[in-house]
Amino acid sequence: MRRLADGLWHWTARHPEWHGTSEFSASVGCYLAHADGRTILIDPLLTEDIDDLVIGEVVVAVTIPYHVRDSAQAIDRYGGVVSGHPDVMKRLPAGLPFDQDAGLHWHPLKRGKQRPLELPAHRALVFGDRIVGVEGGLRYWSQNPVTDKRAAYFHRTTAPQLAHLLEIDFDRALVTHGKPVLQDARQALEDALAAEPWYPRPS
Repeated sequence: MRRLADGLWHWTARHPEWHGTSEFSASVGCYLAHADGRTILIDPLLTEDIDDLVIGEVVVAVTIPYHVRDSAQAIDRYGGVVSGHPDVMKRLPAGLPFDQDAGLHWHPLKRGKQRPLELPAHRALVFGDRIVGVEGGLRYWSQNPVTDKRAAYFHRTTAPQLAHLLEIDFDRALVTHGKPVLQDARQALEDALAAEPWYPRPS
């Protein structure tokens, strides 16, 4: 458990259901934020360390449908509601409280089901798993080895579809893979969109 700022915490865990090709993909990051008297749990894998940090109403924010992780367990433990893309609800037990927006600042992407989450009180933007922390900065995570053709497609199509995120006023980038960027994150995102996609070496 690491305190990033007042009212903002980060922890990592190995996802028990993930069987990826690298340790980078198996280790996942989770966040807890206090905002407007509420506790926001983001893509959580639960740990008892957060019990004393939960205050007020709880919202479990899921940045991409397959990041439901321990969302249902969190609602069972703390109450509250799950929020995210409508397809998140399909991965939850029937009847679990769900609110697509829940008063959060979601920024849907032009393609796909990932929804970066803005935390204005913390000047932070939370990413699902396309933007990751690499070597102190940010990169776009390619799901396949990067070839010239894939790199060209990224610069021609994918990067422009992410460019609207640069209009957000944020200084921290909270990622679910790799280390979060805690200052100058908007510039780090701009650099990531100008760079080549990144693909981790299998381990």
